[in-house]
Amino acid sequence: MATLSDSDIEKLFSGAPQYFDRAEGHYTGAPHPSVAFPWDEELGIRDLTDHTQIEDRAWTCVSAWPHITRDIQPDRSTAQRASEKKRCAHFYPRCRERPSMLSIGGLEKGSMGFQAALELNVADALKEDQWGFESLASRPHAVVEARQRMLVSKDGLRHMDETLIFEQLIKNGKRYSEQHPRERRLSSELYNELFLQILHPPTKVLDHRDPYSLSVQIAALVKVLAAPNIWIDFSLVEWRIRLGQLLWGTPDEDQVDDGASIKTDDPLSDVTEERYWLLLQILLACELLVRLDAITEGDELGIESINPAEILKFEKDANTTVKWSLHLARAWLENIEIVKTDPPSPEQEKPAGWLATLTKRMSIARDYGSHHHHKDHHGPVYAIRGRHVERQVYGLKHFATRLRWPDIDVYASKISENCRSVTEGTQLNTPLASPLSRAESHHSSYFTGHDLHRPAAPMREPSRRRMISAALHSAGWLSKSYVSGLMLPGDGICHFLMATLLENDPEAMARLGTMANLCGGFVYSGKSFWSTSCIVGRVLAAGKGSAECMGWISSDITPQGLGDGWVNVEVEEHAEDALGINKKARIWAKIAVERDSNVLGDADPSSVLPADFIIPFENVYRDKTPPTLLIELDALKLWAPVDSAHTTPAEDNAATPFSELSRPAQIRTYPAEVSFTVTDLDTYQTKQHTFSLAKDVNFVTAHPCVPSSHVKILRSPSSPTIQQVDLSGRGAAGKAVSVVGHPLHKSYTYTALHLSDLMAKQDFSLDALLDDYSSAAHRPSLTPTSAKSAAKFLVIDCITGFQSLPQEHEIPLSPVASRHGSYSFPTPSRSNTNNSNINDINDNDHSPVSPITAAATECASPTTIEGVKEGGATGGGNMESASKKMHSETRRRQFGSDMEILVRAFCAEKGWNALISRRRRGCLACAIREAGALGWKVIIRVD
Repeated sequence: MATLSDSDIEKLFSGAPQYFDRAEGHYTGAPHPSVAFPWDEELGIRDLTDHTQIEDRAWTCVSAWPHITRDIQPDRSTAQRASEKKRCAHFYPRCRERPSMLSIGGLEKGSMGFQAALELNVADALKEDQWGFESLASRPHAVVEARQRMLVSKDGLRHMDETLIFEQLIKNGKRYSEQHPRERRLSSELYNELFLQILHPPTKVLDHRDPYSLSVQIAALVKVLAAPNIWIDFSLVEWRIRLGQLLWGTPDEDQVDDGASIKTDDPLSDVTEERYWLLLQILLACELLVRLDAITEGDELGIESINPAEILKFEKDANTTVKWSLHLARAWLENIEIVKTDPPSPEQEKPAGWLATLTKRMSIARDYGSHHHHKDHHGPVYAIRGRHVERQVYGLKHFATRLRWPDIDVYASKISENCRSVTEGTQLNTPLASPLSRAESHHSSYFTGHDLHRPAAPMREPSRRRMISAALHSAGWLSKSYVSGLMLPGDGICHFLMATLLENDPEAMARLGTMANLCGGFVYSGKSFWSTSCIVGRVLAAGKGSAECMGWISSDITPQGLGDGWVNVEVEEHAEDALGINKKARIWAKIAVERDSNVLGDADPSSVLPADFIIPFENVYRDKTPPTLLIELDALKLWAPVDSAHTTPAEDNAATPFSELSRPAQIRTYPAEVSFTVTDLDTYQTKQHTFSLAKDVNFVTAHPCVPSSHVKILRSPSSPTIQQVDLSGRGAAGKAVSVVGHPLHKSYTYTALHLSDLMAKQDFSLDALLDDYSSAAHRPSLTPTSAKSAAKFLVIDCITGFQSLPQEHEIPLSPVASRHGSYSFPTPSRSNTNNSNINDINDNDHSPVSPITAAATECASPTTIEGVKEGGATGGGNMESASKKMHSETRRRQFGSDMEILVRAFCAEKGWNALISRRRRGCLACAIREAGALGWKVIIRVD
């Protein structure tokens, strides 16, 4: 038997995703996981993804990765059109959020993509807190001293009053909006502006060829921004969200003695002082970004050269604080403008709608003297204004509509009315002019791990997901953060969207209360809403009628016996996941990730034989056909232990006295379980199954693939693997069915288990199920006959005996797939959901042929590969059609059934991370290889 050449292998695995894990360079942190099709040039294949595309420009800040947003709204505001017109080269720091928010929303609802799954164990949430910045405003003496040294240093900061900071920020905003600022401004002009107003000039010449070069200015700015114990490190998830609180929030009125805070007579002075340093950090980052953009554009236009040694020095000197400050500067320059206005007289003020209050004027005037400085201030008032208010409002309506928010039509019209009030020029009442009540100020905590107005909590245990709580109130800093557009990459925008939605729905606020658990869920108006950080949300997302948008799931399934209100779910982190974090994470094993998913398995690349491969199947049942099952979800139950009630923030914080009037609302913590009725339609036997959602497991969408259009896989009767393929099946028209999925190397041993068999072995561990492989009557993959051998992967067959889903042309496109799609979604009833997921299977009824099981009249049924031949015109046409179908399937998400909820609930009880492979979207072979890359062992195979 002839070996396969490199050309044969490339043709054989055309359309098969390959999984990589490569470092981006020095000083860039963990490697970057990616999926690629290195042997394909067709855009229809290379553009396949395992995650959804961001659907609205209002949400584009969710990721620092360059990306294109699929914005369905055709209208553009003047600010948006101006921003889109200016498209010059930009500098992108090699420092992004982890996990990637582009990959966090998998094609399967409640799942994520390959990149996010590997990055989860090196997530930003795992980073240790920044010393000295554990509170919102109070700083230890070491931070104060470091800032004082920076102001008196000969090569440090000049003293700048707030007026100069604001004026310079206004100038940078105009400079950033210019089409080609490099052509209009000499580097010497920027040099004089920087070193005469903001920084002290360098004490020595850094560039003898050009002492005024942009490189010299960049180096000076990086040195200042990289200084320790001075600036906020926005690589920390908490501070990305606290940004808005520091700009617009109200400080606690009570003094808190934490033993390290700066003692002042007025707590407001701490906040205004810290706000000053934040604005100074924003200014320095804007100055740096403008110069980096200029030098990047100059290199693009050929009028500026970049020395590779300077690039290496920048990457070395620019720590994470510097790089995340650049992300902040980009968000500021893209979304914020500062305007200088005269203070309004009292008789000019009049009531305004919530949106006008948030967006018309957000004052940042600074005064050390008095709580009542707004009344005594006679100079100009500097205020910040969102550039894209209309865009953000539309994004909020989009979010509410996608989640099928109750009474969305009424809510949308209310937002429109407030938009009109903005154009009428209604004056803003600034946050500092109208501080919160005592009760609200006590509720200002956000992260449950720390309350920034309390003493620092003991060292927290590392967790990939932090539990987040917030106090909601009308016109709060959470809403201001979203409406202004000033948000940093990461999942913060998911919290901002839901908080803004709730804060401006009075009925929802009245029924749910002011305290929110933004990593849990709530019941409201006959529906339940869950964060994807909650295991309940990730499980219920598999049901028909669920909806997912920006980190939130809505479902018609509500907890039994529970009324409107917030809930927290008790969950245990998977032991292996808890240990394999940071440097122990799978992502660092770059060689293992690529080796364990190689298309050639463990074969020697120089001697690859056709007989080394098989076509894997999940439904080979020769002895006994699995029963036909009807699965119905009975109830979602939350069982409250006696001591489950806790207040938010979490109880691990140090105690702070509360009066009875100001005590936060209680959010109870429940263990969750889901119960089902499973009926065998052959014997009409009924069994009850209950699964506890006890483990914090994750689900990943198997990456789509496209069958190769270059080959036909021929039958080899002499191969032992022919016994694992059913060759007797006939299509409706009497044509032989040909499987055109990708081959799988025989080293990827797996065992397939029907869902009914899995439920019968509910007490078996995963290792026990895999060990059963060597004694199985039928084995889907070729393995040694040693009794000690065990399968590497478990494939759960959720296809055989279950109703097949409609073909792709029968499924309506979701809005992500159509720029002109409607946002009207029918909500299926529970009765329809329960009765539509199963049907009888008989010899005359065959499921629709998917792209992976397309009919072919010219080739025999494939098993082991005996030869590789180039496909003819007919075969190529069939493959092209399959490719188009597969590409279309990747953008359709109208799947779901009670059966899929059950199998996810089973995994949550057992603690199994699982890959979800949908037959019409990708072949089993590619899913098994992806599981190898992730280091996971369970594949859920659905139609």
